[in-house]
Amino acid sequence: MTTHARDTAGRDTARAGAAHAADGKVPAARYAVRAIDPAVLEELRRRDDAGRPAEPYTDPEGGAPLRCCLRLSRAGERIALVSYAPLRRWAAATGARPGAYEEQGPVFVHGEACEGPAEGAGYPFTRPGALRNVRFYDAAGRIHGGRLLELPEAADEAVGRALDEAFADPAVALVHVRAVEYGCFHYEVRGPEGR
Repeated sequence: MTTHARDTAGRDTARAGAAHAADGKVPAARYAVRAIDPAVLEELRRRDDAGRPAEPYTDPEGGAPLRCCLRLSRAGERIALVSYAPLRRWAAATGARPGAYEEQGPVFVHGEACEGPAEGAGYPFTRPGALRNVRFYDAAGRIHGGRLLELPEAADEAVGRALDEAFADPAVALVHVRAVEYGCFHYEVRGPEGR
């Protein structure tokens, strides 16, 4: 895999995964962050959302944001870069019809099944200084606003406030957090039950 392909898929060259509290622990997130579902990962590892088979490789450097377990890859791990359409998958499960708002793009995942995200790990990929697009969607799957966020030192708090802002609007059913530099999907947060 070329460096360009890795970089355009959102490799975090700073190698920092989350802001840590003074005691070294990652604060728990106020909202449940959703990694890609294990059943969907199995499908993506066979054939991705662009119809291509995954091509796992050994990551020589580490630092790729893995959407299966919401952490950065480590040097020597087997990973794959696959095309993923998160809104399409959500719409299929909910009956939403996002139409032109459906997007598909590159994400890194482990080449084989992994342990999934750690419990209470905070918001992933929160390197201070990184730019994030926090995009809001309504129940029909249409964009219903958004926010540009430059992550400060207290990155988990800033992400939590952006999500508070999103879900203060009862029309918001779903939020995607994306990297601004590459446009890559990082993770999904769903609104309160019943929306």
